[in-house]
Amino acid sequence: MKTLQKSLLALSASALLATGANAAISYGSTAGSQAYVGVKVGQIDADQVNKKTTAYGVYGGYNFDERLGVEAEFIGSDKKDFDTNLEGKTKSYGAYGTYRYNFNNTPIYAKGKLGVAKTETDVNSKSGNYTSTTDTTGVAGGVALGYKPNNNFGIEAGYNYLSSDAKMLSLGAHFAF
Repeated sequence: MKTLQKSLLALSASALLATGANAAISYGSTAGSQAYVGVKVGQIDADQVNKKTTAYGVYGGYNFDERLGVEAEFIGSDKKDFDTNLEGKTKSYGAYGTYRYNFNNTPIYAKGKLGVAKTETDVNSKSGNYTSTTDTTGVAGGVALGYKPNNNFGIEAGYNYLSSDAKMLSLGAHFAF
């Protein structure tokens, strides 16, 4: 990702989080249904790139109750040199159904998600004479362990299976409203 793209992604995520935080403060929330927005950062491992790259993501969702919900996300990685002449990057869009298990008497929860994702990996030569794009749409999912100290804020560490060619470990934070 170029610096301008990173800046726009960070600015967009900040605006979403600020909006969510404002709504959470203004309206409060119950433990039942809640919308949420968040950001994540992690390492994506795409087979075509041959090295793990740093990836950034934004996500949002809606919990229908304490357990069931839906979530959508976008993940994009930095361009990574993995050979003397090759560089690559990965991006993914996904939509999921989620299930959350809240551990009794603790702010810790486990989350599973299953859905569909479109994952694109681009590999280019630095000299410009070679380009390869892998575009995969299919079943995707993930698991996460989260900590939610109150109804409006949480952090998660997770593993995402984006496609047979791309997986991601991440750490994220979200605001609910």
